[in-house]
Amino acid sequence: MTTITSVSAPRLTSTPTPMNASFTRHLPTVARILLGLPLFVFGLNGFLNFIPPPATPLPAGAMAFAGALVNTGYMMQLIGATHLIVGVLLLTNRFVPLALALLAPFIVNSLAFHFFLERSGLPMAAVFLAFELYLAWSYRRAFAPMLAARVAP
Repeated sequence: MTTITSVSAPRLTSTPTPMNASFTRHLPTVARILLGLPLFVFGLNGFLNFIPPPATPLPAGAMAFAGALVNTGYMMQLIGATHLIVGVLLLTNRFVPLALALLAPFIVNSLAFHFFLERSGLPMAAVFLAFELYLAWSYRRAFAPMLAARVAP
């Protein structure tokens, strides 16, 4: 008597492998730290001035804009304090959606500044934008109520 055995094709599953799943779950944390650390450092620099200014002079328009911010008497301190607070919030993983909302206007202005006035910083501004957008997408559930068209008080 002969026995017929069947050979089945290997099953293909759409579930990620454990190694892949464990790696991707850390991506928001990595992005949060890579965004928070420079903001923390630049925020501290706004008060302690430990990073030397660039050796190359800024273009005239960029210098006029930066000069206007300095001449207000408060704007550079406000920017430094906001960067410091946002950096601390991102690094400590506390109030991350609030930190991202506080940072968004700075990202937009940084892109505009580097696009229109001083092109050499545009790649770094784009990196900060990418981290901001990725983290906003990662925390999209926290932003959902804020983006509702109609809400009852």
